[in-house]
Amino acid sequence: MPSPAALAHAPLLVPPGTGASLVRALEETASRPAREASATAPDEPFLYVGATLPASLRSGRLLWFHSVNAGTDALLAGGSWPEPALLTRTVGRMGERIAQYVLAWMLAECQRVPEHTAQHARAEWRRLPSGLVAGSTVVVHGTGRIGRAVAALLRACSLRTVGVGRTPREGVPGFDRVVTAGGAGELEELAAARWVVCTLPLTGATEGFYGAGRFAAMRGACFLNVGRGGCVDMDALEAALRGGSVRRAVLDVLPEEPPGPHDRVWRLPGTVVTSHSAGVTEEEDVATDFAACWAALAEGRRPALAVDTGRGY
Repeated sequence: MPSPAALAHAPLLVPPGTGASLVRALEETASRPAREASATAPDEPFLYVGATLPASLRSGRLLWFHSVNAGTDALLAGGSWPEPALLTRTVGRMGERIAQYVLAWMLAECQRVPEHTAQHARAEWRRLPSGLVAGSTVVVHGTGRIGRAVAALLRACSLRTVGVGRTPREGVPGFDRVVTAGGAGELEELAAARWVVCTLPLTGATEGFYGAGRFAAMRGACFLNVGRGGCVDMDALEAALRGGSVRRAVLDVLPEEPPGPHDRVWRLPGTVVTSHSAGVTEEEDVATDFAACWAALAEGRRPALAVDTGRGY
């Protein structure tokens, strides 16, 4: 972790094309002008804010990289991480945006929006019964910032919220219950769930996390993925959709993005793909989270948005 003294003299680099308003905000926080990164790393310790970290900047002189994205799996997969450089990420209001996205699709289902849309296209007048989300169980895999934000909004709508994490815990904000991944409690809750939501990051432990076993444990749940596409075994999801253990799927993320026009995902039954748009990061988010990380480092504290590069989150 860079010391306050090291931060005081390190140049601040940004990639070419960074928005002027974001550059101004970063400069105000760091109290120094930002420089466009070149093809080679500086000769002195430096800071970098961007979406990717080019190989030329994966140098032992990198003190701190602040990612403009929440997910860091692609960043860490892009080459060996230059230890001991600090990696922080941007979350901003992403939890709020993703929570609203999840709730919107739940409400659309309860209010029969797809069916009404289809009826409208046929110029057909026919009453359809609607339902309430209240009282149903939602299982949220991932109890980090995003998962907690999703759970908090859904709980406010009177859903029963169950989190799934690496260890069982009491009193996690937003959740009525937290169970252990792979345990009997998870299987019990998957069977009871009307909705199952993935907010997981992609790591060695979560790749293919949703396989045949987890999907078979569901009893007609709707599956929403706002985490990472690589967490889902797409063969297993297709089998579950066709077999009925998953009644429909809303996929904001996919293992390969973007999918080609002939990709099977476009033809999966009961499935909607939303093009990785559930939690788009705004420049304001980047500026706010960079400032929060800077304040923590200036006081000698580890930022709350720091990433454990070994675990991947």
